[in-house]
Amino acid sequence: MSIMIMMIITTTISTILIIISFWLTTSNPNYEKLSPYECGFDPFGSARLPFSIQFFLVAILFILFDLEIALLLPTPWATQMSPTNTLTWSIMILTLLTAGLMYEWAQGGLDWAE
Repeated sequence: MSIMIMMIITTTISTILIIISFWLTTSNPNYEKLSPYECGFDPFGSARLPFSIQFFLVAILFILFDLEIALLLPTPWATQMSPTNTLTWSIMILTLLTAGLMYEWAQGGLDWAE
């Protein structure tokens, strides 16, 4: 019962704080606030530079494989009762991620184009 009371209290406090933050904020947009700022100088170029999709794809792949490591490293300690089950799940995850990497490679997503 105490966990339920604690959840109700935290939800209530969070809701109250969110409502207060929306209620107290004032927004007065003007030209100075909306203009880009570069060390006190007028901007030399556009603030919207073209972004290469290749950087985005490499970042997504990095996040995927970083998440793989984060999921696979604690697996043996989480399921110590059955090492065969742990090995099976780890191999399935690695196979799925390797298949995804091979698909990305076959589609040309890893080819760096200028």
